[in-house]
Amino acid sequence: YQHDEVIVQPGPDAGSPVTVWLPLRDGADRLGVLSVAVADDAAVAEPDSRLSRLLRRLAAIVSDLVALRTQYGDSIVAATRSTEVGLAAEIQWGLLPPLTFESPHVAIAGLLEPAYDVAGDSVDYAVDPGVAHLAIFDGMGHGLGSAQLAIPSVSAYRNARRSGCSLVATASAVDQAVEAAFGGDAYSTAVLAELDTGTGHLTWVNAGHPEPLLLRSGRLIRSLHVDPDLPFGIGLHDSDHRYGVGTDQLEPGDHVLFYTDGVVEGHSPDGEQFGVERLVDLLSRNVAENLSAAESMRRVGRALVAHHAAHLADDASMLLVQWPGPPGPPGASA
Repeated sequence: YQHDEVIVQPGPDAGSPVTVWLPLRDGADRLGVLSVAVADDAAVAEPDSRLSRLLRRLAAIVSDLVALRTQYGDSIVAATRSTEVGLAAEIQWGLLPPLTFESPHVAIAGLLEPAYDVAGDSVDYAVDPGVAHLAIFDGMGHGLGSAQLAIPSVSAYRNARRSGCSLVATASAVDQAVEAAFGGDAYSTAVLAELDTGTGHLTWVNAGHPEPLLLRSGRLIRSLHVDPDLPFGIGLHDSDHRYGVGTDQLEPGDHVLFYTDGVVEGHSPDGEQFGVERLVDLLSRNVAENLSAAESMRRVGRALVAHHAAHLADDASMLLVQWPGPPGPPGASA
């Protein structure tokens, strides 16, 4: 499942059907696994056999049906939940895009923890021809009030982005929306970024948020610094304010990690902080194993929850972006 492999499980007795396990995916989003009992184990063992191709096609059809039905009813979503989801988490998850995306031009994976009780954190992205738009938000406080901060933040971000606004104009629009909604009594930190997927040129603005981390060949190269601005919605910007824009040039294979302070500032029950060094070490080991961005995020999330003994005191969110490099010549394989 971690490597998108088809697994053939022998039957209990000679001559009994074998069980074939096939990953179910909607694009890069892993939905589950499909179990199929097959009598002809020899045909299944051959990856290019007609039966093997039919099984993969069946898995693709089932994946499409699951993804489609999820949009029109609640039964599949409810079946995936292992406990009751809080109202704040319901708001947050309703705002999110799919948390995984992969193409020959860019790979993106997001994470929100604790999954059933998140509040002020949110991530967003959009991948269009030649550019990936990226954002991470951390709303003030906890609970329902913090979750409500995400609504004008994400909505204003999407509205400005879809209207073709520049990064600076988009940041101003989010700032004005949060201030209008809360009158300066609440704020949200954020990083908004744009990645040119053809050249690897990255630009970003920082509204009082932890600096993103640039990893290359599994090593931390630097944090992405730009003079930080005030958080969105604080009410101290005038109409002529311009956000500072940071720029950096990625190299093929680079990863950029956006995260909220709840990831690194949280403590274990014995008082040990998770910290940036531990976070980078976990990501480095995953990169060294050539794992996908989605699998890397899943493993980091498990380590984060384990460190806190499943009781995170603050939201912890991440958005991991990998740039594979410039596109090859027409007709080249991805």
